[in-house]
Amino acid sequence: MSKLSTRPSWSPRLPQSKILRLYENDAQGIYDVELIDEVGFCLMARCQSFIDAVEASQGMAACPHCGKKIPHNHDKAFLLECTACDWSLTWGEYFSTFQHQQLSGAQPVLDLFSQFIQAFSVARTAREKVFQIDRLIHGFHYYFKDNSPTRPVAVNLIRGRLSEVIAFLDDLHTVKYTTPGAIEHIEEWERNIQNARKWGLPVNRPLK
Repeated sequence: MSKLSTRPSWSPRLPQSKILRLYENDAQGIYDVELIDEVGFCLMARCQSFIDAVEASQGMAACPHCGKKIPHNHDKAFLLECTACDWSLTWGEYFSTFQHQQLSGAQPVLDLFSQFIQAFSVARTAREKVFQIDRLIHGFHYYFKDNSPTRPVAVNLIRGRLSEVIAFLDDLHTVKYTTPGAIEHIEEWERNIQNARKWGLPVNRPLK
């Protein structure tokens, strides 16, 4: 049976409220395993969507049914065809499903997201999982020429405009973390976020 022209779907960014609840629990020394796994696996799915979308934009789109990679030439009229699934869709239609969805970035971000997928999938303790989540959402995009940090990758992972996500994480830092290593992530964030602040982005927005 033909699957015709099903459009690919992409894992959404996480609501700020889930991240906030995880950190409020952490401040009290509470490790809600179900919440940690929910947040972690949702972030894994989002990271994988990001990786797949970037790979598609670079010329290798994946069939939404079987995952088979289909090369294309970036012509919007080019017809992507999966012989294994009897599926097809133009590249223009495929591209429109992830355009303007915060699903683009360079190799350092792809490496960070791949590392998180690997690390979280093998993490065994709640603390280790929270550490990996914390490390991920405090990561940054980087300029290609001088390898200096630009915008935080959290905007690709958490709902909100860039300024709102920055303000959210800034406010999140008022929570006293108990997970070992989290303070180091905050200190690194404070060093790297200075470039974004130079853009005149507003801060101190309410948590959502």
